Amino acid sequence: FSYSSAYLELTGEDLLDTGVTIMARPPGKKNSTIHLLSGGEKALTALALVFAIFKLNPAPFCMLDEVDAPLDDANVGRYARLVKEMSQTVQFIYITHNKIAMEMADQLMGVTMHEPGCSRLVAV
Repeated sequence: FSYSSAYLELTGEDLLDTGVTIMARPPGKKNSTIHLLSGGEKALTALALVFAIFKLNPAPFCMLDEVDAPLDDANVGRYARLVKEMSQTVQFIYITHNKIAMEMADQLMGVTMHEPGCSRLVAV
């Protein structure tokens, strides 16, 4: 997330009835709404917002479901390092199919569906 910036912009004047637009500027690009970004850029912007909120006001845990799926290997590494750094104050539970993210996890649990509708934990 280096050399990027993002901010939230209110969409209307009435504070009780307005929406919020996420504006982001990935490295080497102009400011744009999140809708104009690639899948990986959207994911990084959303993760940056979530992590910023957790840095400001940490919750006991954070659950993330395959948020690294649209990221390339370099950004998965950045994401996993940030999770590891922030795990000093927040417990992270994340679901991933990415080998890099799995390797950086402190604990790893596998889940498989042996028969339809019945999940099983597998030692990894």
